[in-house]
Formats: sequence, structure tokens, C-alpha cells
Amino acid sequence: MKFGVVIFPGSNCDVDMIYVLQTVYQQQVETLWHKDTSLKGCDFIMLPGGFSYGDYLRSGAIARFSPIMEQVIQHAERGGYLMGVCNGFQILCEAGLLPGALLHNENQKFVCRNTFIKAATTKTVITRIADTTKALNVPIAHAEGRYFAPKETLDHLQSNDQVLFHYCNKNGDVEPEANPNGSVLNIAGVCNEKRNVFGMMPHPERAADRELMNTDGCIVFDSILNSLL
Repeated sequence: MKFGVVIFPGSNCDVDMIYVLQTVYQQQVETLWHKDTSLKGCDFIMLPGGFSYGDYLRSGAIARFSPIMEQVIQHAERGGYLMGVCNGFQILCEAGLLPGALLHNENQKFVCRNTFIKAATTKTVITRIADTTKALNVPIAHAEGRYFAPKETLDHLQSNDQVLFHYCNKNGDVEPEANPNGSVLNIAGVCNEKRNVFGMMPHPERAADRELMNTDGCIVFDSILNSLL
């Protein structure tokens, strides 16, 4: 398994993602610059968090047109695995690879703190071994993380089991008080219909090292490797 981590001007979580994949999980990792026109044989592409192109216009709106994205989109259309975290999730929505949009947080403020989420499905490679009753303590850091989609899209996401994670309280209850940004239905992540493109706002790579005394995010990486290796 060869992972590719795309780096845009303004990416600031690329090193975190590379560290977890390369050092914690001992996987082969290739860095992909936004001007590259090749994925260099990578099997699983990661779009990390940050502020690509300074978040001008809308978060992810400019990055969506980077030269590398032509190959990223083709990779996804061929059934290749692709995951976006935070700003990466925003880019995937802007590119039309995932349904919905990420709007400004309901409180109109940047939110950076630990929050609880729980997996809504085990039918994807990033949630395959997750316990859907267990709350996971995973950091968020965003100003535009409020997931929104029209009712018909939300109905389809739910009926097709495409919601990956919900924000919840420490007991695993999905309730309005546990929603950090106003996301509709407390949605913290979704996938596409083919289940090969994934997006989530919380940062699992920031909760995947024993040195940080939090490994709740490991469930994502453990699921990927258990599913695909």
C-alpha cells in the first residue's frame, strides 16, 4: 500500500498525516505537490487539513482547480481510494466528489478543540472495525465545518448508509448540544456512493500517537490497513 499526501500552499496538517502513516504505521508515503501532474503510483490519496490558498473565495474553492486535482479526480472515478480531512473534505465537496457543502460555523468563529464523534457505519474501509456505539475523542480545527446538504441529499445519504461519523457527547448520544459547528444532523463525515471517497472534518491524525495520550483516531487508520492489506 502506497499513500500519497497532497500538499497545497497553505496546507498545515500534511506533516501530521505523513508522520502517522510513515512513522506510526510504517507505510510507504509519497508527497504530492499541488503542481504535480502524476500521483506517482499511489494507491490511497490523502488531502490533509489546512488553509489551501489562504481559504480565499471559499475553503477549498481554489485548490479544487490545482493541476494535481485532475489526476486525483480521475483516480477517484476509477475507483481509487481518496480521503480528505478538514480542508481536504472541503476540497472534495468543492470538486463534486462528495455531496453537500461546508459552511461557516454557526457561531461564526474558528473552533479548535477536542470533540466526540462516533462511527455511523462499518460499511467503508475507514470505519470497517469501528464500534458504532463508542464515542471517540478527536480534535477539530475549522471555521467552515458546518456540513449542509438539501433534504433529498440527506435522505439519500442516510438511506444509502453514506454518513461516516456523527458528532456526539462522551456517552455516544447524538444530540444538538454535542454539535460544535451546527452541522445538519450532527454529520461529521460522509462518503460517496461507490464508498471509495471519504471526507471528515475532525482530525484522526492528531489523535493517533501514544505520545499525545490519545489514540482514538487510530480506528480510521487501523480500519484502512485491516481492510486493504
